[in-house]
Amino acid sequence: MSTETNYGIKREVNYSYEEAVEKITSALSAQGFGILTEIDVKATLKKKIDQDFTKYVILGACNPGLAYEALSEEIDIGLLLPCNVIVYEHPENGKTVIGVIDPEIMVQATGRTDLVEFAKNVREKLQSAIDAI
Repeated sequence: MSTETNYGIKREVNYSYEEAVEKITSALSAQGFGILTEIDVKATLKKKIDQDFTKYVILGACNPGLAYEALSEEIDIGLLLPCNVIVYEHPENGKTVIGVIDPEIMVQATGRTDLVEFAKNVREKLQSAIDAI
């Protein structure tokens, strides 16, 4: 079962961190999203500031058709793209967590009420991906 935060949707899953990354990547693909970027937060923090951190990845997910539609309506919406997806091992309980940004919250930053339905459609696709895990 997923839970909502102030700006996203997340859920704990009964998979290892590595399995969860594979499964969310596959579930996103089924919804038309590809992964444009992958930031290994644990490795980056170790390399840049010699700090240990839990396993944590930020995936930049993009559905090209939806991105084109959004950019065609609001050229500066690229500041809010791609959709961030996170996977991490919870540092306190060791459970694996998957989270996705809430596009409905993101689109509020534009002040464009005409994009609310579009954002709702994107949110449904991301929600379907996280629910599929």
